Amino acid sequence: MVLKEKIIRLATKFQDSDLEKSFPLDYCIPVYHAVSDVDVAHLKHIVQYKKVKDFESDLDELCRFFQFVTWSEFKDFHAGVFQPKKKIALLTFDDGLSEFYFNAVPVLLRKGIYAVNFINPKFNKNNELMFRGKASVILDMISGKKNIHPEIFKLLDISGISEKALKQKILKIPFEKQNLLDQIADLAEIDFEEYVKTQKPYMNLEQLRSVSRQGFGISNHGWDHPLYKDLTLEKQIENFQKGAQFLKENDFLTDSFAFPFTDFGVEKSFFDQLFQRDFFCTMGSAGIKLDSVTKNFQRIPMENGKSAQQTLKQEIAYFNLKKMINRNQIYRR
Repeated sequence: MVLKEKIIRLATKFQDSDLEKSFPLDYCIPVYHAVSDVDVAHLKHIVQYKKVKDFESDLDELCRFFQFVTWSEFKDFHAGVFQPKKKIALLTFDDGLSEFYFNAVPVLLRKGIYAVNFINPKFNKNNELMFRGKASVILDMISGKKNIHPEIFKLLDISGISEKALKQKILKIPFEKQNLLDQIADLAEIDFEEYVKTQKPYMNLEQLRSVSRQGFGISNHGWDHPLYKDLTLEKQIENFQKGAQFLKENDFLTDSFAFPFTDFGVEKSFFDQLFQRDFFCTMGSAGIKLDSVTKNFQRIPMENGKSAQQTLKQEIAYFNLKKMINRNQIYRR
């Protein structure tokens, strides 16, 4: 365990058990990707998603400390015209995965909890898999195999390494080199086209519309899930606008955007361009943090093998530790 984790765990032991009282912000934004009781090949190596019962337990814990709100209530709260009974929580999901439609929505409807799902429109026709999903499928297919095609090692410019190291190398393949994943798949005899055709990883347009009709939000996660800090400003805006156009055409939410992966390294110029228009907010996923861009809200990743209460206690402890050295706010250049 690294020193940082040890310090956070120690600080957490002294954390107040009344999380509503000790939570440092007046809003909490948890973020999930999927909920599933079965193995999902395109997720299992990249997302530590929760089983249905664990997701329900998270919601029950969060309800003890927060008042879940809808999108309009969240906006009204920040406009100062909505007065909640206690600190609020806005539930969010990313990537528009079909597990949201089949597994999360029934739970949320039964509990009366709203969520907004930030999607990548490129994938809603289920004719292509997001590049990180491709990496996960490859890892699932080659796990335990003794005879991995030697050309795969050549493609990755590696030789004589362990299966574990090979997997790490595959997981590090970036967005701009995702063609390597297609080449590896060909060598490993993995048919991505057949995979998405049979597995249907993403909500299709009719499912997205059904989710929207049932009162949930659908919003922008970029067109095809790149890491925004690696794009030029022009490409950032282009990727955002392409996703926004799909949302506008289908009467989904057009006043918000959640960064794929992370907003780390995204400069102020991108935010300046977005907020020139009638636009409410952007969202990152850096945990409990403040941001010099006041309309950029940071969310709390919940898929970490811990309960909601454990996650929040650690996040609060870390926020307070960073506050002591004035490092709990993100500053944009």
